[in-house]
Amino acid sequence: MTKILYSSQFEKSFRKIPENIAQLFNDKQSFFILNSFNPLLKTHKLKGKLKEYYSFSVNLEYRVIFKIVSKEKILFLDIGTHEIYKK
Repeated sequence: MTKILYSSQFEKSFRKIPENIAQLFNDKQSFFILNSFNPLLKTHKLKGKLKEYYSFSVNLEYRVIFKIVSKEKILFLDIGTHEIYKK
């Protein structure tokens, strides 16, 4: 089973998102744990300066950036709108 780790940046950003997005994230995280490349998540590898990371969609506006640490561990780095790609 996949273990999810949360960076301090992710935790900080998560506290700032709207409650309805937080609830939707919790639902999507359940899908993610079962299959991180579930088509509903639209998981994809990032490019450019973020090429070491992946992203999945919470909804049309919000994304989660993550890194695969090992077969069993995933590190969620940040959550937010497309602006998180510019940090």
